Amino acid sequence: MEILHYNILVKGKVQGVWFRKYTKERAEALSLNGIVRNNFDNSVYIEVEGTKPNLKHFTDWLYQGSPMSNVTDVNFEQGTLQNFTCFEISY
Repeated sequence: MEILHYNILVKGKVQGVWFRKYTKERAEALSLNGIVRNNFDNSVYIEVEGTKPNLKHFTDWLYQGSPMSNVTDVNFEQGTLQNFTCFEISY
């Protein structure tokens, strides 16, 4: 199966609510690799790679996010494959 790369920006109440931790857990459960980090504007940025079906499950989940988050917007676009080997929380 073809591996795709998505650049994702998540907005809303997504910092200080364990969003990155839950994102990492969901990505690993779906065999996805990449990174997640907080942005200075209180959004969260994600680069993620995997199969199209797993990326669909992941992006659908992002609208829910962590139990205490309140996601208002998820924007993603296909990007250039980076060949990540795991999923990491970036600081």
